[in-house]
Amino acid sequence: MPVRSLSSSVLRWPDADRVHEAVQRWAEEIAARRPDVIRVGYFGSYARGDWGVGSDLDLVVVVGDSREPFTRRASRFDTTALPVPADLLVYTTSEWEAVSRRGRFGRALSEEAVWVLERPAASVGPGLEQRCSCSDNECF
Repeated sequence: MPVRSLSSSVLRWPDADRVHEAVQRWAEEIAARRPDVIRVGYFGSYARGDWGVGSDLDLVVVVGDSREPFTRRASRFDTTALPVPADLLVYTTSEWEAVSRRGRFGRALSEEAVWVLERPAASVGPGLEQRCSCSDNECF
């Protein structure tokens, strides 16, 4: 989160390198707990390099499969450890294939995404998409 200097009213916002490193650590922690996670990346202003004070982080996670509706998936991931506020989209592999080829948003998303974690979809395997090492399937 932004840090206010004790001797000034100026806010210092985390730079892109710090945010990128934080996303990499976050992705590695998620992947260690969630074998269904195939890709983790970010898009938007941090990916384009035009972020500024107050910019949020736009994250995308691709999972093997999910029985949960798209609108509820992001709530299973805790983004509070990241240094800036984050918005998260969680797609299944089939949804990602469809969305990344359609419309202006999908094309922009697939073209500008900076992937910090990628593992082969084959490594997910049957049945792993629903496993979670967290209690009550509450993973971050």
